[in-house]
Amino acid sequence: MSTRVLCLGNDLIADDAFGPAVARRLKELNIPQLQILETPETGFYLLDYLLDCDSLIVVDTICSGNIAGTILEIGESDIQTAQGCSPHYVGIFETLRIARQLGLRAPASVTILCAEASDLTAVGAPMTPAVEMAVPKAVQAVTARVRGNPFSCGSRPDASEPPSPA
Repeated sequence: MSTRVLCLGNDLIADDAFGPAVARRLKELNIPQLQILETPETGFYLLDYLLDCDSLIVVDTICSGNIAGTILEIGESDIQTAQGCSPHYVGIFETLRIARQLGLRAPASVTILCAEASDLTAVGAPMTPAVEMAVPKAVQAVTARVRGNPFSCGSRPDASEPPSPA
């Protein structure tokens, strides 16, 4: 079974650098059964990153009202996307749905591992301390997941109020 970790974010924007920071730490561990990719891209540009793996773990930031640095595990079914949304905004879930509708080899298992962001607007600023401290927790959560264990840190949000991905 192939597991891909797709780390989303941009090193130039404060807490959005969370995904790339997690990718760098995971690559240092050199775990053979993990394919680690990182990109600042969004929407349909993510399609190639989503295909041809059995299991996908997406690492990103989120703004859901939790305390900054909180790690959340979100399943694909935990997010409600608007039906018929604008073609000018296509997120990861819409891209997955389209891939499946086209019969492309999309992952059967998708988990989003995200850190609650504090600052997603400051260009050139470092990650906030709370989000920076969440990086090793996210790395631990990914490695636990690959070993077949549940995530050892963080929580699942209340499914009655779906979070909005950053």
